Amino acid sequence: MVETVEKTADVSAVEPIHLSERPTEAPLLGRSLESLTEWVMQQGQPAYRGKQLHQWIYGKGIRSLDEVTVFSKQWRSQLKDFPIGRSQLHYRSVSPDGTIKYLLKLIDGHIIEAVGIPSDKRLTVCVSSQIGCPMGCDFCATGKGGFARNLEVHEIVDQVLTVQEDFQRRVSNIVFMGMGEPLLNTENVVAAVRSLNQDIGIGQRMITVSTVGIPGYIRRLAEQRLQITLAVSLHASNQTQRVQLIPSAEKYPLKDLLDECRDYVKITGRRVTFEYVVLADLNDQREHALELASELRGFQSHVNLIPYNPITEVDYQRPTRQRVEEFTQQLKEKGITVSVRYSRGLDKDAACGQLRASKAVSSVS
Repeated sequence: MVETVEKTADVSAVEPIHLSERPTEAPLLGRSLESLTEWVMQQGQPAYRGKQLHQWIYGKGIRSLDEVTVFSKQWRSQLKDFPIGRSQLHYRSVSPDGTIKYLLKLIDGHIIEAVGIPSDKRLTVCVSSQIGCPMGCDFCATGKGGFARNLEVHEIVDQVLTVQEDFQRRVSNIVFMGMGEPLLNTENVVAAVRSLNQDIGIGQRMITVSTVGIPGYIRRLAEQRLQITLAVSLHASNQTQRVQLIPSAEKYPLKDLLDECRDYVKITGRRVTFEYVVLADLNDQREHALELASELRGFQSHVNLIPYNPITEVDYQRPTRQRVEEFTQQLKEKGITVSVRYSRGLDKDAACGQLRASKAVSSVS
């Protein structure tokens, strides 16, 4: 574990590198065994070097080909500058509950966040799929900072390796609930899921992809026939209130979203999880519970209630535990499968809706 000292992260001072300075050849991280084998053979090496390279990238977490001691010194010297695709650990913040927030500096100077959430039986990584987020949800800090670009496959996979290395234990679960809207980066997210599954060995059923809902994209994801969990950020029981909280929902009526989710269930055979951020005196009343239950009746789904995690930009309030328990019971009485997720890392701005690649964190020295 890296020793830390308290320091404020001034990420605004980090100057992004011009896009022309980014590597033109795709890094090795995120490539399959077959792809790595093809690559080493293109370099004039025997095919078995591909399996060795795969083991060193995913098993040992190398950051330079110069570290692969089973390769000849001459070949390592020739390729030492070829990009693996690892990020730089920029800042690290530890919460009393054991949750660790990481600010990772990418090759172009941008900063993203990943969060490691440990428990006795599992280690979950909350990964980002974009730099910032274009969706602009009113209660979420990430969207307040704007949007820069999609993350590449290696930049997603790297987040998991970084957390795994720091905790010195195997990652068991992945949630795409960090910065960004994953379905606006579907191609790279799907490729990252396959790499996390096939190269690192994390079961697809242990991976959750969260989306606010983009017309047509849930069906597109369903067609990939992945065994992941789809989590849809609903946050409201009716269209009017949903548009208030999620401006992009204006072009995607709640009925159409739920119809697409039903198609997802039919195509994949996997139930849908609906995320519902509970905001005091706004969407936590009995009428909202009854509305939500009516919309989801007969749906192969699960509702995950998330008590609101405060951010400074808006004045929404966190509901009382009693109100959340009452809302939960009202859903159960209508036959809705429901659970409550009290977020970890709240004190370090590492909880759901708080990620923004800034805030007071701990310096890596």
